Amino acid sequence: MPESPAPVSAPAAGPTTPAPEREFTVAERSQLQLVLRRFLQHRLAVISLGVFFALVLLAYVGGALWKYDYGQITPDESQPPSLDHPFGTDAVGKDQFAQVLRGTQISLQIALLVALFSTLVGTVWGAVAGYFGGIVDTIMMRIADLILTLPLLAVAAMLAHNFGGSWWLISLVIAGLYWAYVSRVSRGVVLSLREKEFIEAAKALGASDARIILRHLVPNALGAIIVNATILIAVAILLETALSYLGFGVRPPDTSLGILVSEAQTALTTRPWLFYFPGLFIILIALTINFIGDGLRDALDPQQTKVRA
Repeated sequence: MPESPAPVSAPAAGPTTPAPEREFTVAERSQLQLVLRRFLQHRLAVISLGVFFALVLLAYVGGALWKYDYGQITPDESQPPSLDHPFGTDAVGKDQFAQVLRGTQISLQIALLVALFSTLVGTVWGAVAGYFGGIVDTIMMRIADLILTLPLLAVAAMLAHNFGGSWWLISLVIAGLYWAYVSRVSRGVVLSLREKEFIEAAKALGASDARIILRHLVPNALGAIIVNATILIAVAILLETALSYLGFGVRPPDTSLGILVSEAQTALTTRPWLFYFPGLFIILIALTINFIGDGLRDALDPQQTKVRA
């Protein structure tokens, strides 16, 4: 029988090279980056922020560069909007564009001072009440509740009539009535934080009550406080407008958006541009501030931990 061919052995395989392992890295983001990322995803808030800054720049930079002063009287009386007077003129010839820019400056100054003062006082008041609790909390919050029960417009009108006139006095009057709202928010957040482990650790290390409140509790409550501060800006704008409309706000020769609306109500049918332009600025400021507050509320929400790519 013919011999069968010897089996051919397969060549020996050489040493195999292991496939390179893929390394996955996750970029660590700070809390500020997360907040900014979430805020930028709120498109309406971002647009509102741009509009608000544009209004601020127009009021301050535009008012300084505009060829007419808000108190200057021109020979063009009761003129409709034109290239020379974009917002028209009033019955005595004052340029309405310069008047609106000046009114926007004063209204914004009042609103920002109200938000700042109310936030500072209300935050500390509520934090102290929530931290100590007991009789201290009861007394302090009953005082805040008393402020909250007052009819704000009536009390603000009475105080502004007696002590008002300048924009900063009007700001203090309004802030003196609105700090209680912030104190309720601050107290609620502090009540939820004072039993946390980091507060107990601070106490164990011998930190004083003032240090715990100012260095540990208040910074952790800033999210809710900042949102309320933005809302206060819009509220202060509207309340100042109402006071000026009723004759208890800023007094001539200075002006505000509320005064301009009040003075133009009798000319609504004959010279409507005197009413609509300051009214439009009031609406824009109030709406943009509210939308910015919505964006900050979503961005500062501690429950939101995920950020979409």
